[in-house]
Amino acid sequence: MVEELAQADDAVAACVDDAVWALGDDELIAALDAAHRLEQRLAAVTLALVREIDGRGTARAQGASSTAVWLRERLRLTVPAARRLVDLAAALDTGNPGIRQALADGHITLDQARVITDTITTVHTSAGAQAADKAVGVLVDWAGQFDPMLLRKLGTRILDHVAPDIADAAAAAALEAEAARATRDRHLTVSEQTDGRLRLTGTLDVEAAALLRAAIDPLSAPAGPDDQRCAGQRRHDALADVCRLALRTGELPDSGGDPAQIVVTTSYDTLTRQLGDGALDIGLRLTPETVRRLACDAAILPAALGGTGQPLDLGRQRRLVTGPLRRALVLRDRGCAFPGCDRPPRWCDAHHIHHWADGGPTNLNNAVLLCGHHHRHIHHNDWTLRLGDDNHPEFIPPAWLDPDQLPRRNHYHRRT
Repeated sequence: MVEELAQADDAVAACVDDAVWALGDDELIAALDAAHRLEQRLAAVTLALVREIDGRGTARAQGASSTAVWLRERLRLTVPAARRLVDLAAALDTGNPGIRQALADGHITLDQARVITDTITTVHTSAGAQAADKAVGVLVDWAGQFDPMLLRKLGTRILDHVAPDIADAAAAAALEAEAARATRDRHLTVSEQTDGRLRLTGTLDVEAAALLRAAIDPLSAPAGPDDQRCAGQRRHDALADVCRLALRTGELPDSGGDPAQIVVTTSYDTLTRQLGDGALDIGLRLTPETVRRLACDAAILPAALGGTGQPLDLGRQRRLVTGPLRRALVLRDRGCAFPGCDRPPRWCDAHHIHHWADGGPTNLNNAVLLCGHHHRHIHHNDWTLRLGDDNHPEFIPPAWLDPDQLPRRNHYHRRT
């Protein structure tokens, strides 16, 4: 298969630099159709490979917490997109073969395959295998005319066409299935942009959507006739106000043993002189004006920083990494330090590189942040952990995974 894919890659590469401007309209449209059909066929191959990787447990064997997380790192996907890929690969492997064949033939798109798979699962549950087989043919035909969104709407009444005697009863089951899919597909992605801002994307289920609207709608109204903010800016500010309110309650769960809080690092001298900027514990920069505004309603916690910006040991020797030492560890690692992991600090434990029970000290040079999965993985597998010359964690994989055992680092939390 690898050889055939390499040949296909060469053929596609030969088309990249072709002068498409020289094509007539009919040729241009035909080429677009052919490229689109090829994309769907390649998607079918990708799904088969993903299914085999997931079934073998390849991702977990290499230290990832799931196949979706491994695909995020390997293929540069978002975790929700990777998870949808894994789920669809499993569904096509165990479901009606006609859907997989339609995708392999280029008759349906990846998104349409996802819709048809969901719909057929409901039909099979409601009306049995024979009705499901019929429904596949109908939905594949419809896919030639309708986009995935409309196809999903039409699919809610597919039983009118393949099993009209039970259509009404099954409509209620379909509604329940749709609610279950909404629960499964709920997600929120927080992506850091190059300028330090965050981009929020995601899908809320019905209940969470209602909660969000109830929380931010009253705060999203214009503050008065002179309010020049657009609707999107007002919603942004309302969400920030809700977060401030939640933090002020003091009722949020602890984050690594400390109360939920915003940690800003700056120099006390530059703060009092109104000159210096600051850094959040998640690595984002703040303007001097923002730092001073936050300091108006904050505790000032002293932390000594080394000449290269590395926090020094902030606490006496003890077993638990809490308080200032925990904050220093968060400033250094910014999240789970295992290569490819995106878990933030609040999800992480402080792991002793040289175990405390074996005489290891509790200080910054003997600690590293690891999420629950990778904390267990390090304790039960053959990875070696150490601090590099710059005092940042690096992980040496076992020889079976990398014969050269080249050190690896997590670049997710820090731009290289």
